[in-house]
Amino acid sequence: MPELSYPQPSGVSGKGRNFGLVIFLAVIAVGIGYCSTQLVGDLQPVREGSMLPYLLLGIALLIALGFEFVNGFHDTANAVATVIYTHSLAPNLAVVWSGAWNFLGVLTSSGAVAFGILQLLPVELILQVGSSAGFSMVFALLIAAIIWNLGTWYFGLPSSSSHTLIGSIIGVGLMNQLMHGVNGTSGVDWNQALGVGKSLLFSPLVGFLAAGLLLMILKAVVRVPALYAEPKGKEPPPFWIRSLLILTCTGVSFAHGSNDGQKGMGLIMLILIGTVPTAYALNKAVTPAQTQTFVAVAEQTSAALARYTNGAPQSANPRADVEAYVRTHQLTPATLPALKQLTDVIAQQVGASGSMAAVPQGMVDNVRNNMYVASEAIRLMEKAKQPAFAPADAKAIANFKAQTDHATKFIPTWVKVAVAIALGMGTMVGWKRIVVTVGEKIGKQHLTYGQGASAELVAMMTIGAADMYGLPVSTTHVLSSGVAGTMAANGSGLQWATVRSLVLAWVLTLPASIALAAGLYWLFRAVF
Repeated sequence: MPELSYPQPSGVSGKGRNFGLVIFLAVIAVGIGYCSTQLVGDLQPVREGSMLPYLLLGIALLIALGFEFVNGFHDTANAVATVIYTHSLAPNLAVVWSGAWNFLGVLTSSGAVAFGILQLLPVELILQVGSSAGFSMVFALLIAAIIWNLGTWYFGLPSSSSHTLIGSIIGVGLMNQLMHGVNGTSGVDWNQALGVGKSLLFSPLVGFLAAGLLLMILKAVVRVPALYAEPKGKEPPPFWIRSLLILTCTGVSFAHGSNDGQKGMGLIMLILIGTVPTAYALNKAVTPAQTQTFVAVAEQTSAALARYTNGAPQSANPRADVEAYVRTHQLTPATLPALKQLTDVIAQQVGASGSMAAVPQGMVDNVRNNMYVASEAIRLMEKAKQPAFAPADAKAIANFKAQTDHATKFIPTWVKVAVAIALGMGTMVGWKRIVVTVGEKIGKQHLTYGQGASAELVAMMTIGAADMYGLPVSTTHVLSSGVAGTMAANGSGLQWATVRSLVLAWVLTLPASIALAAGLYWLFRAVF
């Protein structure tokens, strides 16, 4: 593999570069201290009878952060490829800069992508995440994703970490279904998987077409020959072009952190809920005043649902009836009465405590699962538009779902910081293999300034839009296909051997990660 040894672009001295690295490492050190302090503080009130939960927590957190670390040097290398191969930034400065913006992207993310990914998992595994099956699930899907990511990285193939993780989740769901039979589990939520699959399938097509089209528009509108020329030797580009390329690199890095970082966040929350539910099952940041609002909304929702129960008798186990609907997606006469009862139970449990933080430790896990099942049932009803609620009732029910999600689908700041550190450090470590593929092996000619800017601008906008809608997309797919699109639009030609390898990696990622995760889940179930 060729060694990249570009001269330092003008205006950035060795001292300045080293100072920036020191600052970034200092921020990481402070972040690690902050995360450790917050975790210890959260666990302080928790009383566990044995050390096993804490041991499992430590191992699982290390594996989850390891996944994000690998994700950093596997995926984020795409963000720095264009600035390195156009000599806009020296490699070591580029990866520090990209790592810093990955860090900020993670910190400002919404969390919508994190919980969208988790909806692919069988509902019973999420509800029993603290059981042996739950731990087997978390370890299997994380280790499978890490193995495939490391393998494709070793061969310099920019495959998708998002694709890999989703394949791992599907593998766990399929094996869980095979082990328990069709009637014993919800298996994979194929409707949700289809939605995620569409975003992963269409995002590289968008990257290819949009980047090629943008380059052609630039050529027609911005008639500056220097923008479409190959770098001269190892000299940096003109200042304004260099600024544009650095800006697009920054945008891709920030968007990548905001989107990809959330996948690790969602898994870490599963780990925390499974090992120490009394500390993390409910959002203790919900104030007593907000809790009272929650209870009032729950009562309003119960009254709304009562109008559609048709006088049905009370259920002996309302959560089981609602969970059956979530698992099968089949609305039965018992579903709505059970959902009303479950809503009443949630209101009573939370109302008696006065606040989310005051819910007794022995009840926390049960309250959280009640909320999760109710929220998922409402989500499926909204998606299927069945039953047909009156507008006012639908609004009340949707408000209740939003309130329960705020109480159960939350991400503490220290988790964001931990993921940001892992992703940022990963960016700085193993970027070279993927960068060489993107920069040298996709097109037959050297990457021009305009091609680099077009590919990264499209990637930045595509990933940012996906983040707004809670859709997981692949930075790798969007950017590498964007580079290929600019090569095609420019008439530069494509290296079909590389393109075939990329397509093969993309095609094999899902079945390989599904098989890996399924096998590991079966093995871990036997071990645990």
